[in-house]
Amino acid sequence: MASAPQAQSLPLLYKDLVPLNVEQHAGFTLRNYDRAPFLIGVHAVPLTVDEFPQCQRALPIVFSAGPNPLPLALMGLNEGVNTLVDEEGKLRRDDGYVPAYVRRYPWLLVRLNPDSQELSLCFDPTSELIGEYEDGRPLIENGEATQLTKDLLAFCEQFEEAAMRTGQFMNDLKEADLLMDGELSIQVPDVEKPFVYRGFQMVNEEKLRDLRGDQLRKFNQSGFLPLIYAHLLSLQGMREVFFAQRRLGLGPIPAFEIS
Repeated sequence: MASAPQAQSLPLLYKDLVPLNVEQHAGFTLRNYDRAPFLIGVHAVPLTVDEFPQCQRALPIVFSAGPNPLPLALMGLNEGVNTLVDEEGKLRRDDGYVPAYVRRYPWLLVRLNPDSQELSLCFDPTSELIGEYEDGRPLIENGEATQLTKDLLAFCEQFEEAAMRTGQFMNDLKEADLLMDGELSIQVPDVEKPFVYRGFQMVNEEKLRDLRGDQLRKFNQSGFLPLIYAHLLSLQGMREVFFAQRRLGLGPIPAFEIS
């Protein structure tokens, strides 16, 4: 069901990356947009722990399968299905939470020099959001980054910081052996066999209840304990996503694994 994005040279959603250059991209602008066509057919994206409180009210939060799991926001239970956006990439509902990973696109901080810790602001040049457009907001003016570009850089930096906190959260979950393989079975009246979803991980509530006092105190003091419960509460939303898929005529088929 929810495995990590497949290993590739570029992160999920990105087709190419180039560093923003004040000379080369002096005439480039960023278009205003109200749709995300790049999200069509994407059923899960990485999520940071900073987003758990907001996301859990709108989208299920699970953990990818494999030895190095990461949090994922589920927009669909079947591969290629996204209930958050329509066929043009517009949000289907006003109250739908859009993960920061999606809002960050087409920008990304990249370490261009492996010997340096410095990160450079890059963008996906295949995106139609950035280019020499008259209807966009300038990224460079008078040989310097505009306030818009500075704000985009700050957002990407905040995302990287949240990603580091997420890494620590995942390390603590693994150290406490709190993750287990998840399974969702849904029976509907018009289908003989249940729809079964596997291939994701979730927190084991029994092990959570049996945590030693020092382990529980560690999760509480780090602020991670409420995030665990946000994840567990969000799992009820998996059924909502399932029935949203059926209403939209987007599947599913029985005995499917999210990948």
